[in-house]
Amino acid sequence: MTSTRTRDRKDLLTNAGVVTTVIDAGMEFSKGRRKTGLLLLGAAAVSRRVPGFGTAVSLGVRAYRRLR
Repeated sequence: MTSTRTRDRKDLLTNAGVVTTVIDAGMEFSKGRRKTGLLLLGAAAVSRRVPGFGTAVSLGVRAYRRLR
């Protein structure tokens, strides 16, 4: 059985991942990159159900830009 403290930590990490992905999306919108911003917003929404998904997409976008 999981304790309340463990569950709270998991929720905090999940929310932090979503928030950072939304911040990344906002930065992309401010730079005029609408498609990437929308991609990151979608990833943030999916990240509520699949923890780490938004972070993975954000890292993928950064790696793509660096290698391009």
